[in-house]
This record gives sequence, structure tokens and C-alpha cells, in this order.
Amino acid sequence: MLQTARDIHGLYPHVHIWGWPIATYLFLGGLSAGILLFATIYYLKGKEEEMLFTVKIAPIFTFWFVVTGLLLLVYDLHHKLYVLELFTTIRPESPMSWGAWTLAIVSIMSLLWPLSYIDDIETYLHERGWKRLEKFTGFVQNLIKKIPILGTIIKGFKKYRTFFAYILLFLSIILGIYTGILLSAFNAHPLWNNSILGPLFLTSGVSTGSAFIMWLSNDKKERATMSTIDMALIATELFFIIHMIMGMQAGPEAYKQAAHLFLGGEFTVIFWVIFVGFGLVLPFLLEALELKGKHIPPALPGLLVLIGGFIFRLIMVAAGQMSEYPF
Repeated sequence: MLQTARDIHGLYPHVHIWGWPIATYLFLGGLSAGILLFATIYYLKGKEEEMLFTVKIAPIFTFWFVVTGLLLLVYDLHHKLYVLELFTTIRPESPMSWGAWTLAIVSIMSLLWPLSYIDDIETYLHERGWKRLEKFTGFVQNLIKKIPILGTIIKGFKKYRTFFAYILLFLSIILGIYTGILLSAFNAHPLWNNSILGPLFLTSGVSTGSAFIMWLSNDKKERATMSTIDMALIATELFFIIHMIMGMQAGPEAYKQAAHLFLGGEFTVIFWVIFVGFGLVLPFLLEALELKGKHIPPALPGLLVLIGGFIFRLIMVAAGQMSEYPF
């Protein structure tokens, strides 16, 4: 029986293979990269007490973000056992291979980083009144005492923390860029086949990392520092977005059609109003007002950036699959 592309599910009227699990995977990867980037930078600057939440507390979440992202990736695979090949093969020319090994190393180091601060974390959680998390840290400390090899590994990590901080800083940058390069490696989709996606996704990921810290930190000075940084990141992100669309508009017809998805096409409203308007411009203005002394709910700008970052990845995954070369 003859079968055409129109008969194959997920290929007609356009490719629709990836959905929300991949978008969430990319979002969590970028968020983890942003959190770890700030944690290592401020540690290396000797500001672990001044930026306590950034350096010691926020990285608690990165291990769970990375693991959740990996589970979503496995969930999305049609042949799930093939995921093992990613961790038994190294292919330098493959973005997927780079991403898999980076995630594997980051997941281990993002677990050891907060464990090396376990005593400080327990004190902080007690002061904040986060009793459920405080109970968990108590369980972890008992586990470390019962498993001597784990305690030895943590002591070694703590001793050479500066060395590992440089490695983790480098890997966090790779992880943030990878979330964009993974898409740009697909040459058959004009919207994705764009060299600006790597820097754009890195900037967006770092922005969500700063937003996460703004949302949960209870230190006014720390939040103000992150607000200032996030405003610069949002401005950079807008710069990349505008130049990405201008570049597509100046390119071949397939790229102009890809840009049309955001310039009159079906993604126009959600891209410019929801993502750019409410996910970038509005939090930028709120952060600026907060820095000028206006009373702004501390969690609001951070949550808007986080929601906007997630929506951005949903849009890019969906729109990218719709952008194709005419045959």
C-alpha cells in the first residue's frame, strides 16, 4: 500500500513531533544554567554571604530541574531505550551529544554544590520557616552520616570548591547555549536554522535564573542586584529578538515566511503581546519602578519573566516546526 507524507501522523500539514515536554525541557535547562551561572560567579567574587540565596540556596533546585527535564526528554522519546546511547557515545559534531554529557555532569555537580553548604542551608531554612525543606535537609544530613563515602565526596568537593566552581561556570554557559543550538541544528526549519538562537536562549535562560532569585530571595539588596542585572538581560534579549526577525526578513522567501509567523501570522499575538509585552517589557518597567523606590510586589516581575521564558520556548518549538522550505 502506497503511503505519502499526508498519511503519516505528525508530518502533515506540517511537522508536529515536539510538544510541551521538549519546550519544558529547554526551559528547565536554561533556568538551571542561569541559577548556576549566578551561584558560581558570586562565589568566585567572594560574595557568598552577601548573595546568600544566590550562592547557597537557589542551587538546591537545579538538580531537580535538570532531572525533571531529562525525564521529560525520555518521556518524549518514541524509542525510550535509545536514550542510553547518548551516554555511551561521544560525538563532538552532535549538539545532542554535547547536551547529554553536559546535563549528566551538571546534574552531579548541581547536587554536590548545595550538599557542600548543607549546614548553612539548614540554618537559612529554619530562619525562613520553611519547615518541610528543613526536615528534608535533616534527612540528608543523617544520610551523609550513614554513608561514609558520600561524606568523603562532599568534603573533597568542599575542599576544591573554587576549582569546581570554574568548571560549573563553564558548563552552565554551555548548557544555556545548548538549549538554543539544539534547535538551530535542524537545517530543514528556517526559524530554527538561525545562529542567533544560541545567544538568545542563553540570555533568556540567565534572565529566568535572575527572576527565580528575585522571586524567592528575602534579601532586599540581593533582589535589587538581580533586578538591575535582569533589566540588562531583558534589553539584550529584545535586541536579539529584533535582529533575529530583521535577519529573517532580509533572507530568502522561506525565512520571510518564518518571520511572518510573528508578523501577522498565527503566533503574532502570543509572541508580541503575551511574551514580549507581559514577559519582557512589563517586568522591565516594574523592575525599573522598584529600583526607583516604588512599591512593587517583589514576586511579580520575577514570575512574569519566568512565565514569559516558558511561553517563549513553547512558541519557538511550535512555530519552528511549522516553518519549512517550500518544495
